[in-house]
Amino acid sequence: MKYFISKSDIQFTWEQVTNGFWHKYPNPYSAHVLTEDTISRKIENKKLHTCRLITKMNKVPKWGEHFFKGPKFVCVVEESVLDPKTKTMTTYTRNVGYSKVMLIEEKCVYKPSSTNKGWTECEKQAWITSNVFGFAYLLQSFGLERFKSNATKTIKGFEHVLNRMYKPQMLQLATENSKLALNTEKLKVQAIKAKDLAKEKAAEKVSKAKDLAKEKAAANFGTAAS
Repeated sequence: MKYFISKSDIQFTWEQVTNGFWHKYPNPYSAHVLTEDTISRKIENKKLHTCRLITKMNKVPKWGEHFFKGPKFVCVVEESVLDPKTKTMTTYTRNVGYSKVMLIEEKCVYKPSSTNKGWTECEKQAWITSNVFGFAYLLQSFGLERFKSNATKTIKGFEHVLNRMYKPQMLQLATENSKLALNTEKLKVQAIKAKDLAKEKAAEKVSKAKDLAKEKAAANFGTAAS
């Protein structure tokens, strides 16, 4: 079994994060997420319990096709408990497809950050296991690296959605700054090309002037000799 744990701060309040959680998809970092459906939702002891089914693409390397036969997507069950009294939201996810080949179980806890007021702390844990004899270690290692990569994309995608919901002007500014930087870079490239072209033309003029001077000198020498 491989184990992973990480902590990160999301620069939004707990209320904003727990509200935005239900609007995570789609976002620019979630192209692999195909569908999301709510299976059940209920309130028990003043806590919101939700169960959802999420379908994701399951891209695998060539060597992994031997183990992951069939459709290239996987279904993930997501269960969550939201407690407004303690201000905690805990989510549990696990894949229900290819679970014998590789089972990835994840637990996330969202709570107000203890170090940054007005932010939300996300503690993420994951357990990766495989029951394929002789290849378990290889598959678990692959699953761990894939999970790390996807975890980074998940946070970026979530922050994008939160910016869109609560700071649209900042998202627009970031987009405009990105375009401005791109245009500035294009102008720099154009300026360099123009400078190089000017140098080439200047060199051509100098070369032509030298050739013309040589021709005149030769002509004058011929006239003097005669």
